[in-house]
Amino acid sequence: MTTSTSNLQAENALNRPIGYVVGGGLKANLFVRLTIPADQVQEGGFVVLESGNWQFYGLVTDLQLGASDPRYAELPSQPRLSANVARLLAEQTLYTNLEVLPALMLERGPAPDAPEYNTWALAHQGENTPRPLPIKTVPAHQAVARLASAGDVAEIFGTPGGANFVVGRTREQDHPVCIDLDKFVQRSSGIFGATGTGKSFLTRILLAGLIQHDQASLLVLDMHNEYGFDDTASDTGMPVVGLKSKFASKVRVVGLGRASTIRNKTPDLHLEINESDIRPEDIEMLTRELNLRETTAATLDALVHSFGHEGWFKAFKDMKIGTVIENAEGKKVPALDSVAYWANEAGANPMAAEGLRNKLNRVFNLPYIVARGGSEQTAPNSLKHIIDALKAGQHVILSFGDYESDLDYLLVSNLLTRKIREAWEEQTNQFRSHGGSEPRPLVIAVEEAHKLLNREMAAQTSFSTIAREMRKYYVTLLIIDQRPSQIYDEVMSQLGTRVSGWLGDENDIAAVLSGLAGRDALRGMLARLQPKEEVLLLGWGVPMPILVRSRRYDQKFWQELQGRAAPRSAEENIKALGF
Repeated sequence: MTTSTSNLQAENALNRPIGYVVGGGLKANLFVRLTIPADQVQEGGFVVLESGNWQFYGLVTDLQLGASDPRYAELPSQPRLSANVARLLAEQTLYTNLEVLPALMLERGPAPDAPEYNTWALAHQGENTPRPLPIKTVPAHQAVARLASAGDVAEIFGTPGGANFVVGRTREQDHPVCIDLDKFVQRSSGIFGATGTGKSFLTRILLAGLIQHDQASLLVLDMHNEYGFDDTASDTGMPVVGLKSKFASKVRVVGLGRASTIRNKTPDLHLEINESDIRPEDIEMLTRELNLRETTAATLDALVHSFGHEGWFKAFKDMKIGTVIENAEGKKVPALDSVAYWANEAGANPMAAEGLRNKLNRVFNLPYIVARGGSEQTAPNSLKHIIDALKAGQHVILSFGDYESDLDYLLVSNLLTRKIREAWEEQTNQFRSHGGSEPRPLVIAVEEAHKLLNREMAAQTSFSTIAREMRKYYVTLLIIDQRPSQIYDEVMSQLGTRVSGWLGDENDIAAVLSGLAGRDALRGMLARLQPKEEVLLLGWGVPMPILVRSRRYDQKFWQELQGRAAPRSAEENIKALGF
């Protein structure tokens, strides 16, 4: 037997019937009685149910053992009966049911050899070509079930190429499964997985696909310096290719601070923040980190009233705590440069103001916050450089270098995102009111998203605004996190596409599945994913939930992505066509 014949037989075997529908419904899932050994089908399998003029597509969420006579399930028959008799009895009385989550239905029409087929085909050409629809009915009793073929997978998830980006392959059949990147960037998305489950590698794969596709600019807030330059995997010690290495002309790595280095390499740009760019809301967002009091907002409002939005930070920084002078009567009073003097003049609480000034020393002393227009340091407008690069189609990775504290991450990420939000809103309003250039779509990738989007912080950051409202301004989020349950519910509800690796915590699983149809059936699947190998795709970017073996972030991935893969064999071409 030749290799090609062997491959064709294997493919045909995958397309054979595996069982038939015996019950269920839209809300309670469908039940399929297996006619093949149970170990040939696994949880997460993609199955097709053929019923009349329709095909139904679903996901295996459970396998259940059953018996028409419990006696044969509870007592082994082999010792009491001959082997042949025992086998026949088992086949008649013992069975396995698949529980299938129905997701889509597709009109396939009459059989090609039926008299009415030509009439049906003519009526369903062009814009009337049947397309997969959300499930609205159920297949008939005893409808035939089979594992999805390559053609079925392509029908639902598209063929690889262009915006259809291969994320992984089906587990049993090894067919490629795509995410529509054009749809992916239209709404905020999330990548989830417990620590050590390959979440960062999966993120690299998706970021690389977005850069190669080039339909949106990327801003990656890289808290742990993982994505820009080459790295070494912490668990295996193997080299990990950075995005800058493969997209040198498209990716700009930005380091935080004037003298910052990333992985012993010099970034393309150093980010410094002008004192005049810091707003009171940037400080209020640090309430937990700085242990700020309820009086903070009133003090900040008074500072802005006294010195303006651009001058309050420097003015407050220059004030002294506790400095006094003697007045004409010999009494000690607050000096002119003191916090207390300003507070008394402004009608603010002196003790609250001094307490805030003392706590803000951590911010005042940050080396990457510099003055503008001073004689010793003049901050370049690096924020503008970043925004201009993103508007021009560049992709920016902000690496925090040695500044890995939560304070640095919260302050810089929020401030930069606020400035970007303002720029995109302005350009969008200009485009809609007066014409000109349409804003380029922008995706902001946020590592450790729960630090910025938890229940306490979400309302104070720019990120929640983007998740709720910024789609109309061409800006969306890609949030990456190991604890989705700590992300504000309202933000999670706005996520379109969700890609999740293994999660062990029930609250995290519930958060990923929140707001999705069939979530109860998918709970156990997330808890049983193979770490670093399998992911569950859900939501806007895919037509239906599906479990896949994730692509590997290796040399083969880069060859395929950048069009340098070895030519496929004749057998592989035949397999790709679904034969």
